[in-house]
Amino acid sequence: MELGNIKAATKNETKKRVGRGIGSGLGKTSGRGHKGQKARTGGGVRRGFEGGQTPLYRRLPKRGFTNIHANTYTEVTLTMLNKVTTEEVTAESLIKDGIISKANDGIVILGTGKLDKKLTVKATRFTKTATEAIEKAGGKAEVI
Repeated sequence: MELGNIKAATKNETKKRVGRGIGSGLGKTSGRGHKGQKARTGGGVRRGFEGGQTPLYRRLPKRGFTNIHANTYTEVTLTMLNKVTTEEVTAESLIKDGIISKANDGIVILGTGKLDKKLTVKATRFTKTATEAIEKAGGKAEVI
């Protein structure tokens, strides 16, 4: 026997059978105590219920704002662009190559990593460092 071959012991506990007599330790009230809401069938309260007092989630003020007109961009790094098979990079070619799953509202090229190829990249937005890196590699950054 070695330490690498030891397996965890199997659990041999039987399921608790409630309401099966006084000797079981869970007879009569079946571990529910005497009377009250929690002793009844279907009893209990929903999450966040505070006995009728206005719950915390309603007492606290609402904060923040979600802009429903905001655009969600798919981020693509320079390192990801190295895996591209074509010389002209578009949203469709990135999806075809399996680099991204969907384009959302557009694609943003981020300047993270290094670019080893000469590429013509067509995207919605570019960071300043990404544009510089693409042009330094001899490629073009075209805003759609």
